[in-house]
Amino acid sequence: MMLQQMIFLVGTFLLISYTGLLLYYLKAWLQAPWFYPVGPLPLSLPYLSVIIAARNEEEHLPGLLQDLLNQSFPAKNFEVIVVDDHSTDLTADIIKKIASAKYMALQDYMKPGETTAFKKKAIEVAIGQAKGELIITTDADCRVPPNWLETIARFYRQTGARFIVMPVRMEAGRSALGIFQSLDFMVLQGITGAAVYKKMHSMCNGANLAYTKNAFVQAGGFTGINHIASGDDMLLMHKIYTSDPGAVHYLKSQQVMVNTRAEKTMAGFLKQRIRWASKTSHYQDKSIFLVLILVYVFNLYLLLLFIYLPLQGSWFLWKAGLSFVAFKTVIECIFLYPIAGFFNQKKLLWLFPLAQPFHICYTIIAGFLGKFGKYQWKGRQLK
Repeated sequence: MMLQQMIFLVGTFLLISYTGLLLYYLKAWLQAPWFYPVGPLPLSLPYLSVIIAARNEEEHLPGLLQDLLNQSFPAKNFEVIVVDDHSTDLTADIIKKIASAKYMALQDYMKPGETTAFKKKAIEVAIGQAKGELIITTDADCRVPPNWLETIARFYRQTGARFIVMPVRMEAGRSALGIFQSLDFMVLQGITGAAVYKKMHSMCNGANLAYTKNAFVQAGGFTGINHIASGDDMLLMHKIYTSDPGAVHYLKSQQVMVNTRAEKTMAGFLKQRIRWASKTSHYQDKSIFLVLILVYVFNLYLLLLFIYLPLQGSWFLWKAGLSFVAFKTVIECIFLYPIAGFFNQKKLLWLFPLAQPFHICYTIIAGFLGKFGKYQWKGRQLK
């Protein structure tokens, strides 16, 4: 009986802590102001440099480049730099056909075996050639809205931000796996917006980022983190945030929402999440590390509890365990509801309760393998 009580109390403590954290994030998300561009464009416009690192993206890159040609922002005020990261398909040919895009071959700027952080190197060499005062990054498989650059430029002029975090939506498709990825990604995006607005900890996604060239240089660029394969977004953000927290802003606007694709297979999904988790051990931001520990431990507790229950057979613990999972699901749905409204994905919420067992298991697996395992990205074995 004493053991059962201890198990119950531990679960209760974890649930209360987790609930308090999500409610804090929810309040912050709701408090974060929307940005609405109004009036004519400022007379003094910043020059923007859009940087795209591409590796074997012949299927997706044309769509993104067409989106950039269709921007409402004056073409004379921005440039597009695409760095080809050793592609073996027609990526280079596609870039060269677009007269307004500057083509750079990464192999021309690095020595064999110089680094495993290829994306960081690609961004670094592009920034070295960039003419813009504001650097904007996205991924080659993304799609951007027509007012993307205009809204970023307006926000930059109005706020004086030196690092701008912006929303990314994952397209679900019709598969259950795609819907689950979109829901899971929305949780991360909601936490990102809340955390950045409250200056709580560093979170962002490299598919939709903007920062001044000066801020990048003053932070030393990727120096100190260029040995880490991933982390061209969050690890850089923390470097800039540490020196000037007030310079980091969240741009909450559907006008800048970038769309990315869900992974098509379970293997691809797990590899992606393991890659994302692999950089957590390099976080210098202790607050986000503590948050990740709480989330991981709570999910691990629930998994171990349901492994233990058939062996122990306690009806009291069965009721407690089911109640913990049910309450966790309810509080997550409450948190997700307004965020799903922002991303126009409320219709996906029906799957979230059904996916809870998988969500618990994948969180544990990805977290563990991200720390202790290896992963592949773009055909490369990393870590």
